[in-house]
Amino acid sequence: MSIARKTVKTLAFLTLLFVSPVFSQEHHNDQSGDSGEEAFDPTEVIMHHISDSHEFHIFGDVSLPLPVILWTNNGLVTFMSSEFHHDETGEVIVEKNGMKFVRYHDEIYYAGADGKLSFDGEHHPLNDRPLNFSITKNVFTLFLSAALMLLIFIPVAQSYKKNQGAPKGLAGFMEPLILFVRNDIAIPNIGKKKHEKYMPYLLTVFFLIWLGNLFGLIPFFPFTGTLTNDIVFTGVLAVFTFLITTFSGNKHYWGHIFATPGVPKPLLLIMIPVEVLGMFTKPFALMVRLFANITAGHIVILSLFSLIFIFKTAAVSPVSIAFALFMFVLELLVAALQAYVFTLLSALFIGQAVDDHH
Repeated sequence: MSIARKTVKTLAFLTLLFVSPVFSQEHHNDQSGDSGEEAFDPTEVIMHHISDSHEFHIFGDVSLPLPVILWTNNGLVTFMSSEFHHDETGEVIVEKNGMKFVRYHDEIYYAGADGKLSFDGEHHPLNDRPLNFSITKNVFTLFLSAALMLLIFIPVAQSYKKNQGAPKGLAGFMEPLILFVRNDIAIPNIGKKKHEKYMPYLLTVFFLIWLGNLFGLIPFFPFTGTLTNDIVFTGVLAVFTFLITTFSGNKHYWGHIFATPGVPKPLLLIMIPVEVLGMFTKPFALMVRLFANITAGHIVILSLFSLIFIFKTAAVSPVSIAFALFMFVLELLVAALQAYVFTLLSALFIGQAVDDHH
């Protein structure tokens, strides 16, 4: 029971830390209006905190800037994001190499001749943007996850080379997880003869997604960035699965797509486009599923805390915190579950491509 109480207290503490940016944003809103009573906008606050950023929020108005790396009309330009002075409205101008840059909703644009942004009727910026290769919060989290995986798996591999018996230490801890991916994901879907070729990819994807999801649930620096909160990241993983599946496909796989067995030839005019479309809908579903599940969990947690500011009373805080704590625990499960589902479906698609005709 004591362990359970400590676990609940720890999760409650982490949940309160998770909401600290919302308190900071609400305090900022109260101080920024002319009357000091600017309305709290939960949508703006939530979207701000689940989106990628060029800086890490530490607490209050304290943040850690990250490098801005731009490929512009005049070549490479680098500077720290602190030069924007936390401005995301396009008011602060940063001048480098004879060019002016502004930041609007965390996107960097070329400033116009008057140093301002131009907008269309729906208030979307019309200015051009340089190619942005900046180290954002999510990119930093990707590097951190990759470094941690190297620190884990390199010693594990060396341990197996030196010790041919029962694994010890870190290798003994990781072996059940590695065997789980091999025995419960790779072999059932790809087969005993061909699964080893794809194990490096499946293990990499499984642990990268899992770590990336867990880091997004830790609400303080150097974490807070959630890899799968970015549809570009999930899209890249889906493209990798698509490419591996496509280039691994044997003649039976391609024969099923372009000459579906048992289908009359006139119907092939319908079946071939459907099968080709199916090749692209599978990775698309992988991308959206991974992105939507994690993002939705973060939105729900922040929405529950926003109730305190919407109703402007602390009376709802026990209910908000209780439900947010439940969602936080659920997110811990979803973090592992989504890694499992993505890896499982990737193995399934690869298995369909390499399966021998029976």
